Amino acid sequence: MWTNYRRLTSPSFRSKVFLASFICIGIPVLLTLSIYSYLTRDAVEEQAMQNAKKELDLTEENVGRVIDDVINASNFVQIDSELNTILKNKSNLTLNEVDNQSYTEYLEDRQVRKTIENITLLGEKSYVTILLKNGQYYTNYSTGQFDPNSFYQEQWFKELSSLNGFESYWSGVEPTMLTYERIQSPYQLSVARTLRDSNSGIYGYVIVTLLETKIRNILNNQNPSEEIMLVDDQNQILSHKDPELIGEQATILADIPLTDSSQIAEWNGKKYVITHKSLTFNDWRLVSVLPYKAATSNINSIFSEVFLLLAVSFAIFFVILAYLMNRITKPLRHLDKVVKKVQTGDLSVRANVNSHDEIGQFSHSLNHMLDRVNTMIDEVNQTHKRKRKAELAMLQAQINPHFLFNVLNSIRMKVFRFGDKESAGMIQSLSKLLRWTIDNKEDQITLFDEISLMKDYVNLMNMRQKNKVELEINVTDEAYQQLVPRFLLQPLIENSIIHGLNQGSGQIIITADIHNEVLQLSIRDNGEGISPQQLAKLNEELRSSTTTKRSNKGFSSIGMANVYERLQLSYRVSPEMNIESKLKVGTMITIKIPLGGEGHVQSHVS
Repeated sequence: MWTNYRRLTSPSFRSKVFLASFICIGIPVLLTLSIYSYLTRDAVEEQAMQNAKKELDLTEENVGRVIDDVINASNFVQIDSELNTILKNKSNLTLNEVDNQSYTEYLEDRQVRKTIENITLLGEKSYVTILLKNGQYYTNYSTGQFDPNSFYQEQWFKELSSLNGFESYWSGVEPTMLTYERIQSPYQLSVARTLRDSNSGIYGYVIVTLLETKIRNILNNQNPSEEIMLVDDQNQILSHKDPELIGEQATILADIPLTDSSQIAEWNGKKYVITHKSLTFNDWRLVSVLPYKAATSNINSIFSEVFLLLAVSFAIFFVILAYLMNRITKPLRHLDKVVKKVQTGDLSVRANVNSHDEIGQFSHSLNHMLDRVNTMIDEVNQTHKRKRKAELAMLQAQINPHFLFNVLNSIRMKVFRFGDKESAGMIQSLSKLLRWTIDNKEDQITLFDEISLMKDYVNLMNMRQKNKVELEINVTDEAYQQLVPRFLLQPLIENSIIHGLNQGSGQIIITADIHNEVLQLSIRDNGEGISPQQLAKLNEELRSSTTTKRSNKGFSSIGMANVYERLQLSYRVSPEMNIESKLKVGTMITIKIPLGGEGHVQSHVS
């Protein structure tokens, strides 16, 4: 903690230079950018309002096109002379006369229905209803789910009698009259007109109904963050991309009076760009509410590019300064790293500073000092090595292996002269084993020499114990010539004698042959065998080369693991080793060594 505090209170040379540069240049840059941002804010807001107005004009054009189709449909019914003649004649008939109409009158009814069906094909799909004063009606939709006479019960229907000429009455938003349309479009908008004769008497009504989703789809195609709504003169929402708000009051319009066509106002703690436009056919309005951030994001991106260009121009100085400071302080930082590595004990590191100034001279002196220290350490190490070699030579001279061999041979000859041939043979076997054990010149010997050693080893073991072990050899001449690690078979035969035969009498068979460029070597005994559980555990330990936990009873896995590990280290191609055993039958160890893979590791076994 104290170190961190000192770093903060005592900055480096580079930090001091950068701090001074920031105070002299960075602060003026920040002040300049702040003033620039303040001066361009008004321009950003003006551009945002203009963009919002253009988008609303486009929306108004699309909505007006839909409304025009509805008005054109009502206009056609009202001004078509042939259609009006038929409707006037129909309105003068009673319902009984309508039911008993002639074929000509039937054709006239068919023409009326076909006409109102055709007038809605070119524009947006709308539903046309013609009501006559005698109760007869014509529609372009199925009346099975809605009775057109229900229009007479609407509150707004009473207002139609006060209309003159081509005046229209807009009913506002109301639930969709057709049941099968309510799922997709729960609301509708209707425009109604009167049909008058030459004496201005009302003989019927025409009502054109538009599904609100037609307008909602237009509003949904705008900016996702922009909220556009269609409202009436009472600020009731007639269409909105959120259907749940339709029919509700636009609260934002109640709190914010609309003055100009586009303005920026604050509502519920947030700034909005509010734009409105009145429709030409009635007192409805389109109102756009756009969050200020979303409205200015595109414009701000343009100013941000200018901002960035200005900032980069000022930042060039810092880049140049950083480059120069890096060039100046780089040798110092390099020397600091070298000194820290030397403190950890790494004396092989050197300072690579080739300048001719004071830093270069210091670097040269540091390298010379490290060279001198390394030279002194090498001298001390060489002295210790020579001393150790002398001590080792003295120790080896105390017991010369040849001296041991000569003594054993002398003892063997003396015993042999006294007629104890068995003891002489035992001494001879021991002498041979001792010579191969001490001699470390050869790591690998022929299988012939290895089996000869095992014969001597079994002889010695038979002389030690009461019960004799019979050793049977079945090896081909080609297999005899193959090289194997020295004393490869000794741990396996020892395990067979001690644990397999339990130091009793028995038979050990060594078999070796070559099949498909693989030396197959097996050692089999007719001893007690191994239980399946212990055998599985032994094979598992053998594969994982685990030697930490060994059983003190039964088959010894220490020697087995040693043999397996020596095989893996002695050949480039990994040999295989497997143990098979049955209780009361015996155990067989199989080794498979691929030929041509010798010489992986030349380890010396002593």
